Amino acid sequence: MKKKSWFSLEKIREIPKNQLLVGGLAGLLLLVVAIPTEQGRKQAPKQETGVAEGTAEGQADGSVGSYRKELERKLEEILGEMDGVGKVEVMITTQDGGERVVEKDVTRSSQEGSEEDGAAKRSTLESQYQEGTVFSQESGTGGEPFVSKEVMPKVEGVLVVAEGGGNAKVAKNISDAVLALFPVEVHKIKVVKMN
Repeated sequence: MKKKSWFSLEKIREIPKNQLLVGGLAGLLLLVVAIPTEQGRKQAPKQETGVAEGTAEGQADGSVGSYRKELERKLEEILGEMDGVGKVEVMITTQDGGERVVEKDVTRSSQEGSEEDGAAKRSTLESQYQEGTVFSQESGTGGEPFVSKEVMPKVEGVLVVAEGGGNAKVAKNISDAVLALFPVEVHKIKVVKMN
């Protein structure tokens, strides 16, 4: 007496070819998705938010401070050249720390299949979306995320302490100059007289 098995060549021959093709492609797709790549292993521990994290955050804090100091220095230099202003000191506050946008490598693929079985017709659509951060290539390291765009911090307020700040005309000229340079509201600009 022969034992019946659940797997035999006769049963496979009874399956329509298009079903075998769809099943084979689905199995291949699962295999490709399941195999980790070197780049995937490097990226796996990090959470990608579109903004550089970790050590880049510490660097961003330093660069925001230096960016603000440079703006203050340039504004002091320009205002100091204006008539009646005299000696001047400037303090600028920023709304945020800016943003570093990292470059993403996006892969999209889709696969469509259809099959007929007597009176029934079935169609399938498989799509895949994969996104990963692009890293700069440095020797011996995984590299830093490639920054495609850096948005500088927004200026929120400006304080100007000037020797001529007590004069209404000079204060108005200073305020107008700050308005021309920075997109801040008038009530967020303060000009005062220096002691």
